[in-house]
Amino acid sequence: MTEPKIATMRAASARKSPRDLDALIIGAGFSGLYQLICLRDRLGLDVQILEAAEGVGGTWYWNRYPGARCDSESHSYCYTFSDELVQDWDWSERYPGQPEIMRYLNHVADRFDVKKDIQFSTRVTRAHFDEGTKRWVITTDGGDRWTAKFLIAAIGCLSTTTMPKIPGLETFAGRSVHTGQWPHEGVDFADKRVGLIGTGSTGIQATPVIAETARHLSVFQRTANYSVPARNAALTPEFRAWVKANFADIRRTMHGNTNGHPFTIAERRVFDVSAEQRQALYEAAWEKGGLQFRATFHDLLLSKEANDTAAAFLRDKIRSIVKNPATAELLADIDHPYAAKRPPIDTNYFETFNRENVTLVDVRRMPIEAITATGVRTATADYALDILVFATGFDAMTGPLLGIDVRGRGGIEIAKAWDAGPRTYLGLQIAGFPNLFTVTGPGSPSVLSNMPVAIEQHVEWITECIAHMRGAGHATIEPTHDAAIPGLAKSMRRLTRRCCRRRTTPGISAPTSPANRGCSCLMRAAWHDTAPFAPTSRPGVTTASRLVPDYERAGPGPRRRSSRSAWMRATTSAGAIPLIACPFSTVSEK
Repeated sequence: MTEPKIATMRAASARKSPRDLDALIIGAGFSGLYQLICLRDRLGLDVQILEAAEGVGGTWYWNRYPGARCDSESHSYCYTFSDELVQDWDWSERYPGQPEIMRYLNHVADRFDVKKDIQFSTRVTRAHFDEGTKRWVITTDGGDRWTAKFLIAAIGCLSTTTMPKIPGLETFAGRSVHTGQWPHEGVDFADKRVGLIGTGSTGIQATPVIAETARHLSVFQRTANYSVPARNAALTPEFRAWVKANFADIRRTMHGNTNGHPFTIAERRVFDVSAEQRQALYEAAWEKGGLQFRATFHDLLLSKEANDTAAAFLRDKIRSIVKNPATAELLADIDHPYAAKRPPIDTNYFETFNRENVTLVDVRRMPIEAITATGVRTATADYALDILVFATGFDAMTGPLLGIDVRGRGGIEIAKAWDAGPRTYLGLQIAGFPNLFTVTGPGSPSVLSNMPVAIEQHVEWITECIAHMRGAGHATIEPTHDAAIPGLAKSMRRLTRRCCRRRTTPGISAPTSPANRGCSCLMRAAWHDTAPFAPTSRPGVTTASRLVPDYERAGPGPRRRSSRSAWMRATTSAGAIPLIACPFSTVSEK
């Protein structure tokens, strides 16, 4: 689908007058689109999406930087709720690029006719819970005022960009761009001196592409990173046909493992095999490429000694690729275990440092002191630049919600409720904020898994929860304070004693926001060390899911109290009704 056609479709989405709704959804990415489909088409609710961008896409609408590509394989980075949708769409590459993902999401939006219920170019600035009416009052940047019984934050985990606080940033006379807010018209690097700050997943993707046309590229590296080749390639007609014929099995694999990807983690442990066998297995995983490298052994995230073998293998690969020994050592001087941060995959990242027009600048030893009118000044040198690219990531997980003035019972601000770190119920709800649902919020697998699988799970649970409330006549639902993350906190403390992570610099695993404290390696290990996080059975479309082994499914039939049971509360006009529930059910005690 071409950009002009997409623009025409955007214009077709008429701006609607604010009104009282059953549910309001913030965000029109993977989460928001599916949540609207579920609530509108399955439950028959009056639903509206408010979206800050001019079109659908969520994080992919904004992240258009050179080399932007998903690190989940295309045949798994999609919705699974509709067999017809699966059969109707063909991916072109092993790892989909940003333009193809945008075409896919526009295809979904058109197929299910959701754009008529999306108001684009509308940013939510305030959402306050009215205890008198038991409704959310939502205000936008245009001054519109909506009310809704249910408010669903489908605003994504990686949608609020962060800029480093470097003195003189505003004085730079050249062009500055952030990868998370990339201009739609693109950026011309031809014959330009370019500086790129940041070597996380985004910087690793952008570096090779920028280097192809720039006169010179200076990569400012604070934290060296592991990366495995993506081995991206066009999908053959035979593979695409195989995916369609076997998608039920692929979906079963994604919904039966701990990460939502279309592969399983090996049962073998690192020291179950000889050193020669281990090397051969790592070599095979390297040649295959992609995130499955981390699934080579079961205990890579659970044992520091096991992880050291993978880390050593990857460091040796860097040294064998990069010709300049000094540069190779800087790239291999990695201060954290493999996968303690979300492990990137790449296309010719390390090879790029063999180009004559690329320089690696070590800002750990030679910190950036200031941005000047002409470029970047470190402790030892000045770098003249025409363009500055900030691949400095996101205020992940909490940033998008903290950017809105959200207030719950008694007017409590969400920033205050989270001043000691985010406390949620499995990333789905927050104590003190009735009828507010967060899709893949803090405390859920989220970006540590294949996102569409985690998104579908949350959206379907939210849909089932709302259907249950309506059927039972409940007005509000929220977790109690005691239910918010006690089990996860206990698991985190336990895993801290045996997890491979010791320290990392900020990123998804160690976010910069004061309210966003946590450890992705511990989170990943927590989910890795449990049973499947997705539905154990899915006849047709099942909305019951589970995240950890002793969470019981909601649905028809008798329900048992989970060994990790939690309390949630629902209210009616008659007052509070205590509910005892396993994490995915709400059952009145009468």
